[in-house]
Amino acid sequence: MMIVGIRGQYSPSRSPRVHEAFVKQYGRNVCIRGVLPWDIRLFTLDAVALGHVMKNSTIYEKPWQSRRLITGLIGCGMLAAEGQVHKRQRRVATPAFSIQNMRELVPLVFSKGSQLGNKWKTMIDAGCQSKDGLRIDVCHWVSRATFDVIGSAGFDYEFNAIENETNELFNAYKDMFEIAISQQNGGVRDILSIYFPIIDTLFPDRKVRTVRRCQEVIRHVAGRLVQEKKRKMGEAEKGGDAYSGRDLLSLLLKSNSAADLPPEQRISDEDILHNINTFMFAGSDTSSLSITWTLYLLAMYPELQTRLREELISVTPTASLQTLTREEVSSLYATVAELPYLENVVRESLRLIPPVHSSIRVAVRDDDVPTSTPVKLTMRDGRVVESRTIRVPKGSFVHVPVEGFNLDREVWGPDAWSFNPDRWDNLPETVASQPGLYNNTLTFSAGPRSCIGLRFSIIEMKTFLYILLANFVFTKTDEKVGKANVVLTRPYVAGKQREGSMCPLFVRPYVRDTL
Repeated sequence: MMIVGIRGQYSPSRSPRVHEAFVKQYGRNVCIRGVLPWDIRLFTLDAVALGHVMKNSTIYEKPWQSRRLITGLIGCGMLAAEGQVHKRQRRVATPAFSIQNMRELVPLVFSKGSQLGNKWKTMIDAGCQSKDGLRIDVCHWVSRATFDVIGSAGFDYEFNAIENETNELFNAYKDMFEIAISQQNGGVRDILSIYFPIIDTLFPDRKVRTVRRCQEVIRHVAGRLVQEKKRKMGEAEKGGDAYSGRDLLSLLLKSNSAADLPPEQRISDEDILHNINTFMFAGSDTSSLSITWTLYLLAMYPELQTRLREELISVTPTASLQTLTREEVSSLYATVAELPYLENVVRESLRLIPPVHSSIRVAVRDDDVPTSTPVKLTMRDGRVVESRTIRVPKGSFVHVPVEGFNLDREVWGPDAWSFNPDRWDNLPETVASQPGLYNNTLTFSAGPRSCIGLRFSIIEMKTFLYILLANFVFTKTDEKVGKANVVLTRPYVAGKQREGSMCPLFVRPYVRDTL
């Protein structure tokens, strides 16, 4: 295999072309050079090889560099933990994400989606001067709404972020995610501080000081919530009743104290707090970006937006959402969730712009990775031999190109880089052999480390799209919105990347044609 440079690999603006060029010139398994001269990685768009890497999570772990970065922000929750620690955390958390528990959260998500819609109507009534509607940064506002959802659903806490941004805990999370993640530039300082954390200790910059301040608030406020929840559960138990809380924190604590769970498999209060932070990051940021990118794509393709709106409106009840009972809301969502075009739009948006652009794994022992086709290997004596496996030595990185996998034109067809929801009604046969938790894509990863919150994310996406598209029309502005890979794939206005994530769209109320 050839060793090629890594340039262009991580930028969503260039990576589809770079990935395709790799495959055409070198094949589906390529050695690429990382940041440092001795950093040689396996880049693979081979479905068999990727399936092997993702399935064998005990051989291929997140590298310590990634774990140090994550742990430094949100603690050692399920995103950062490995081995037995991850296994214990996942075992305790899994019951909380059951189908039944996720369905219980549907009315809450509807409530927050309706609240966001009402807020936008008020803003438009007060400030709209254009026939196009009001310019709204949908990324900012959807993020506020998903924070409210995960606050209530995650640990029964009201941020009230849709109404205002004054809550201390909300601002701690928002500042930490925006300043420490969204606005990072991957410069020399960022890289050196991972390898030499003493730099941040001796010479803290604005980012480091912000993270420390935010973490102190989170430890104080969120830590108090954990203790308060445990107290309420204890009181209910003493009274002979089962605690009725349905938020993820309550379910996590219940699962952790279950009589059939051996003491050595339980997790500490600190682990629970770290996983609250993980839920906050993964449950708000990824969902808000998925919704934002879908609205952006629909604004770029107005005819598809109209088609989806017509489908959504066809199941809209005559009564307002605010007057529906919990049972009626749940029944409405069950109908919405089965709408075929909405399903296609969600699938296509998540395929085309996955929130996680790519990932890295490191081999903790020597391994032979199987391939779908023979690979030409150059031996030390210069001989070229063909093999159906690739030797990955201990300590070697494997690059997992999530976006590249989802946009592979040899698999998805010549229009794979385009937004085409109808492709899901007639997929190429090549797609069926692709690994992945969600519709043969790697958007939610695959294997034992796949996303535990998949169901919750889809509920949020479909509910918010239903409420917002049934009430508003979204059109593009003159501002150019681009993609940048900053931990997650975020929208930025061209020339304003330092200002953080932004996706401005014109939003106007949808008025039904009564003729």
